[in-house]
Amino acid sequence: MVATTTVVFESEAERYRTAAQGGERLLSLDVFRGITIAAMVLVNNPGTGAAIYWPLAHAEWHGWTPTDLIFPFFLFIVGVSITLALGRRRTLGDTRGALALRALRRSAIIFALGLMLNIGVTLGYGYGFDTLRIMGVLQRIALCYLAAALLFLWSGWRTQAGVAAALLIGYWGLMTLVPVPGFGAGDLDKVGSLTAWLDRLVLGRHIWGGSRVYDPEGLLSTLPSIATTLAGVLAGHWLLAGPVSIWSLRRKARGLALAGLVATAGGLVWGAWFPINKPLWTSSYALFTAGAATLVLAACLWLVDVAGYQRWATPFVVFGSNALALYFLSTLGALLLGIIRIPQPGGVSLALHAVLYRRLFMPWTSPINGSLAWAITYVMIWLGAMWLLYRRRIFIRV
Repeated sequence: MVATTTVVFESEAERYRTAAQGGERLLSLDVFRGITIAAMVLVNNPGTGAAIYWPLAHAEWHGWTPTDLIFPFFLFIVGVSITLALGRRRTLGDTRGALALRALRRSAIIFALGLMLNIGVTLGYGYGFDTLRIMGVLQRIALCYLAAALLFLWSGWRTQAGVAAALLIGYWGLMTLVPVPGFGAGDLDKVGSLTAWLDRLVLGRHIWGGSRVYDPEGLLSTLPSIATTLAGVLAGHWLLAGPVSIWSLRRKARGLALAGLVATAGGLVWGAWFPINKPLWTSSYALFTAGAATLVLAACLWLVDVAGYQRWATPFVVFGSNALALYFLSTLGALLLGIIRIPQPGGVSLALHAVLYRRLFMPWTSPINGSLAWAITYVMIWLGAMWLLYRRRIFIRV
């Protein structure tokens, strides 16, 4: 008997089946998605924020680390999925209007789930609702998905490329030329940038609690994030071009690699005038990370679908099959570990996270290695949970 499950997220839009072309599924997309979401869970859940190896921490401000690649990689994958899933549905006869309503519904649900996590933080830590954060990671995914999906449905790849370029150039102009009251034009610090000023003006105190002066997933910086998603849409067009065969996959992998090298180099060069910066999501950062994502997609395509090296990738396929669900549930789990209090001698209490970390990891290793061991353990626990869903063919969807 097949169990009925209540669905919350949709992974179908992240599955590439060339049904319209008579081809078979490309596992490389699931692998890339799985690597990205596993890395996201890893860097978001250290044992202690005071001891983290530098590749697993964000850059202080300008510049980048491997961790700064993860979120744009996920948005890029969302863009690839839009082309593959909506393109297939269009081929099967779904109307633009029906698909647009579906995209709007999915976007609203994902945004609401992100807001639910923020409400959980507010309630769990006793903050006032006057400081409830409005934006966040899932909220940005929702907005970028909706914008890119609607653009995909009513335009071709040339228009999509033109919009992406216009967003990057326009954002560059806004951030460097528009004067900010009290700071002037071209200020790119945490307080005086145009995006920080706009977030404070529109959202007030409802911004990221780590600073209360800017939001790393703010309003204006969503524009270049949409361009990142559109880069994935364009990569999806390239994957869909022509019939699927081993020879065409080789050509597509080479084309992606070349495009990735050009975009990565372009972002680095642009960074000399408009610094690479994740919290501001500068245009150079968007171009650089889109190029890096294209390179990784090309590598996955070559290794998994062309060369046939697939056994190593099984855990990442498991992660990738329920990626958004994994992000939501692992974030919720980390929140619970932080707000559940355990009484200690002396009348004090500690968060469950701190108790487990101190008892299970601190006694046998250094703080930085213990912190990493905690993060890896957390990822492996969720791999086990996702494996159970995968084995039962349960894919949590909207």
